Amino acid sequence: MPLRTRIATAILSASVALTATASAFADGVINLYSSRHYDTDERLYSDFEEKTGIKINRIEGKADELIERLKAEGANSPADVLLTVDAGRIWRAADAGLLGSVDSDLLEERVPAALQHPDNLWFGFSTRARLIFYSKDRVSEPPQTYADLADPKYKGQVCARSSSNIYMLSLLASRVAEDGADSAKAWAQGLKDNLGRDPQGGDTDQLRAIVSGECDIVLANSYYFARALRKDVKGLSGSTDGIGWVFPDQDGNGTHVNISAGGMLKNAPNRDNAVKFLEYLASDSAQEYLASGNDEYPVVEGIGLSASVTQLGTFKADDLNLSALGENQAAAQDIYNAVGYK
Repeated sequence: MPLRTRIATAILSASVALTATASAFADGVINLYSSRHYDTDERLYSDFEEKTGIKINRIEGKADELIERLKAEGANSPADVLLTVDAGRIWRAADAGLLGSVDSDLLEERVPAALQHPDNLWFGFSTRARLIFYSKDRVSEPPQTYADLADPKYKGQVCARSSSNIYMLSLLASRVAEDGADSAKAWAQGLKDNLGRDPQGGDTDQLRAIVSGECDIVLANSYYFARALRKDVKGLSGSTDGIGWVFPDQDGNGTHVNISAGGMLKNAPNRDNAVKFLEYLASDSAQEYLASGNDEYPVVEGIGLSASVTQLGTFKADDLNLSALGENQAAAQDIYNAVGYK
């Protein structure tokens, strides 16, 4: 290729790159990194764009992958907002120094204190409860508390996910925060001793195991069961009448909850738009989209529940600040390892 042609090509390539960069940092956009993967979120995004005129550019992936990408991009990252599921994951982003504090009276007022970072680095926008599900035919006296899951009378009846699963880590982390490491370790040992099979599968797999008769009592997030009440879920829908559920610890700390959460990146190029988007997620319309789209509970008081979640009912939630789930995550994994919970 002649030198003049090579120079012209290089100039053109640089021009295209600069144009793309300028677009990413334009006033009328927000660059969203999201680990939420629900089709119903499309209406959430289009509604925000219609209301504000701000275009959402999205990159989707698993939370840990997005966090590593943000670390690699550093100060030059185009990202404005990070959305994740589970407080433990958004905590990892905050702990890595990726998130910036958001000054918003609206968010502080509408999002319960337990569901937001103490320094306003992230906010929860929908919740899911960690429930005990059981076979109505085979369990006459189901566990009423998380502690009950370690009671020897349920030996061989309980099934749950692996210790590396973020939901299991967060549940044990909450017990570390509230009861101390020694008590949490005793509980993890009792849970392991009561397992009817090695930890395996996802939450829906635990529920299917009740239907198949392999397990009598399982732990699962509320929205997995609510989803089967709303639409067809293979191996579960059509058999939900035989499954009962318990909101644990209603006479104690309350049921363990987790969140879908969002935070603004520390180096967000479109900071004002990022705040507008986070505030939008706490609006009445967005709360309805977020909660009903994935069969979750809204965080803002007064928002109606979807039909499937209404069937599950309301409950007293644990008011532990969910930052504790991340802060005690490593301790929880150490405890699982120590007792041999796989």
